[in-house]
Parts: sequence; C-alpha cells; structure tokens
Amino acid sequence: MNKPTSIIKIITLGSSLLVASCQLPKVIESSSHLIMPDKFQQNEDTASIITINWRQYFKDPLLVQLIDTALANNQELNKTLQEIEIARNEVRIRKGAILPTVGIAANAGVEKVGRYTSQGAGDASTDIKPGKAMPDPLGDFGLAAVSNWEVDIWKKLRNAKKAAVNRYLATVEGKHFVQTSLIAEVASSYYELIALDNQLDIVLQNIALQKKALDIVYVQKEAARATELAVKKFEAEVYSSQSKEFEIRQQIVEEENKINFLLGRYPQPIPRTKAAFLQITTDSILVGTPAQLLANRPDIKQAELQLKAAKLDVKVARAEFYPSLGISAVLGLQAFNPAYLAQLPESILANLAGDLVAPLINKNAIKAEYLMANARQKQALLQYEQTLLNAYLEVSNQIANINNLQKNYSLKDKQVEALNRSIAVSADLFKATRVDYFEVLMTQRDALEAALELVDTKKEQLLASVAIYKQLGGGWK
Repeated sequence: MNKPTSIIKIITLGSSLLVASCQLPKVIESSSHLIMPDKFQQNEDTASIITINWRQYFKDPLLVQLIDTALANNQELNKTLQEIEIARNEVRIRKGAILPTVGIAANAGVEKVGRYTSQGAGDASTDIKPGKAMPDPLGDFGLAAVSNWEVDIWKKLRNAKKAAVNRYLATVEGKHFVQTSLIAEVASSYYELIALDNQLDIVLQNIALQKKALDIVYVQKEAARATELAVKKFEAEVYSSQSKEFEIRQQIVEEENKINFLLGRYPQPIPRTKAAFLQITTDSILVGTPAQLLANRPDIKQAELQLKAAKLDVKVARAEFYPSLGISAVLGLQAFNPAYLAQLPESILANLAGDLVAPLINKNAIKAEYLMANARQKQALLQYEQTLLNAYLEVSNQIANINNLQKNYSLKDKQVEALNRSIAVSADLFKATRVDYFEVLMTQRDALEAALELVDTKKEQLLASVAIYKQLGGGWK
C-alpha cells in the first residue's frame, strides 16, 4: 500500500467515525402558506400601468427635471449604492474562502542551544569530523510558498457564498425600492406645492371679495342701513382670511424646502407649472393582477432574496456539526546558511499535511449559532409574508380610494359651483336689504371652504395616482 492511498483511507475512515459521533439537528424547513389571491377585489384588469416608464407616466416636464435631479443627488439613494458595494465585496470574500490561499513566507533566525539540554548534549556527543562541525549559534534561513485550503466537502463555504449573493441581490432590490419611493415622494411633494399655490390664489381672491363686501357695509353704515356690528364682523372675516394667507405661505416655504432636501441641495425656488390645477388629468389606472406584484415590487423581491439567504445560513450553521478537512502545504528552500539556499536539491523543503477536526464536546456555541440561524429564517419568512400582505392591501385600498375620490370630486365641484353663484346672489340681496350681513358672511365662508376642499380633493386624486404607481412597483425599471 502506498503512502497517499493510506492517508486518503485514514481520512475517510476518520471522517465516517466523526460524523457518526455527531448528533445532528433536524433540518427545519420554512415555507410560506400565504397564497396571493388571483385578483384584486372588484377589479378585472389584466393590463397594468407598471409597463409605463415614469418619464411618460409623469407628463409635467418640470416634475421630470426635479425627479432627474433627485435621482442624481439624493443622499439616501446614494447610501444604498454603497450598501450594494459592501454586499458585492462580501460575495468576493465568500468566493475567496472556497479557494486555497497561497502566500510567500520568508524567514531568518538564529538559535543557540544550551549545552546541558537534551538537544545540546546530543549535539556534543555526535561524532563530527574536523571541518564539518555545526555552526554555533545555528542559523535558520528560508523562502517558501505556503498554502492552506479548507476542503468544502459539506458545501458550507459554497452555501455561504450563495447566501452572500442573495444578500447582494437583495441590496440591489433595496436600491430599486428607495428609487421608487424617492420618485413618488418628489412627485407627491410637487403636487402638494401646486395645490398650495392654488389655495393661496383662492384665499387672495376671497380676500379681495371680502374687502369689496366690507366697503359696501361701510357705505351702508354711513347711510344708517347697517350697524357697527356688521362692520366689525366683516372686518374680522377679512383678518381671518389674511391670517390663512400667511399660513399657506409658510406651508409653501416648507414644501419647497422638503423638495430641495429630496434633491440634495440648499433652499432655492422650485420651478413648477402655473396651469390651472383643477384641470390636471390623470390616465385611467390599470392595476393588473396580484401575481404581477411578485415580479414588479422591489420590496417583495428583496424580502424573497433575504429569505433565500436565511435558508442558506441554516445549512451553513448545520454544516458546522460536521468535521472540517483542512490541507496545508509548504514548498520552498531552507538552510542554516544563506549561501546554501541555492544548493539543490539539498535545500528543498516540502511539507503536506491534512487535518480532520470535528466538535465532540461543548458544542453549545455551534448549537446556539444553528438555533439563531433558524430563528432568523423564521423571521425572514414572516417578513416576506408581511410584505406580500402589505403590498396586496396597499393596492386594494388605493383602488377603492381612487374610485371614491372620483365621485367625491364630482360632488365637490357641483358644491363649489353652487356656492359661487350664491355669493353673487347674496351680495345683491344684501344691497337690497333683503338679507342681513350674517347670511352674506356665511355664504362667503362656505364658498371659501368648499373651494379649498375642492383643491384638496384634486390633490388627493393626484397623490393617489402617484401612490398606486409606486405600490404596483413602478419607477425603477
């Protein structure tokens, strides 16, 4: 029997005995039992707006420019790019662990052995011919290639690499999710800002209208057709509207600064459309099927990849109970005098060794790592199920919201139209002393509140169109 064959048989026998001595825990499989419905409630769409690129979905060119700036400069998005880079390097580390490590070692030293030690006494008793004596002290010089390799017989290292790959892909999906959220946030803030502009215009128009009514009351008071109470009530109404004006102006400043923050820059004016806000229209919303969420929503794909990584972590932790096989090798030159290093083959140094190690006693740390990996796997599964459920409910709620907002807006529009007509009627009646000042004030106040609510409802419609696009997974492709 030759020596290499003997070594292989010894290692194989030792591995079998060590595996037999290990009481391995059972593999705990975690799989989701949450089944996605075939369709959203009361919705038969198969096509989806998710196929529309965000540059075509948001038609306002000024909004598109703002989003482009945010995608280039936003700090949160750029932080996710660094997370991707970190995860990519983790994959490289795991790949490197599978391969043997090879390095170059150089050493130089000197040794003086005591005469009355076992080694010194042995050297002294050795019959050394004249001119052949060992140098004292004894030098040690070497130059060698050193290699170490853990043989991945249980796929521990390969599974660790696959887990790292899945986490890397999860960070990519995380970046996609941040991108969709950023686009939606910029668009929502933009519509909020335009809505505030329109509300400010409405308040300013109302102030002008109230001042005209106040002038009429002044004239009527001089003619003894109105009282001081009426004058003060109209004055108070003007002051109330002027106060609302500055509240809205402050909100405009804050909304502009919010957009600037998303764009990664210091405060500056936000260019925005000056077109009639209430005439902005949105395309019909097609939501498709729930199954399309699995392919399009980055947060679902991220949670799925993290679950895959967690399952692989369990396999890695379980493999720690098996014996590990390590092989080390050294090939180089060694001599007690540097001049002898070039004398071949006498100075050649070669070494090959194999180590088979398995835990037998005090395996609590390994068990704890395994149990932790299982807990993380269950946690990742619950996170995946929660993400699925949240995605379905978000879209389902938004479908109902869009439908109800459309009906709400239609009724609000009719209310505003009726109240605007009633303002002129109440003014004419007040001049003719057919109604008192209180009815005029209430009519103006109701008209102002209804007009502001109409703008709010239009804003909510636009925000809903942004939200449904994000919730379906739009904006990252």
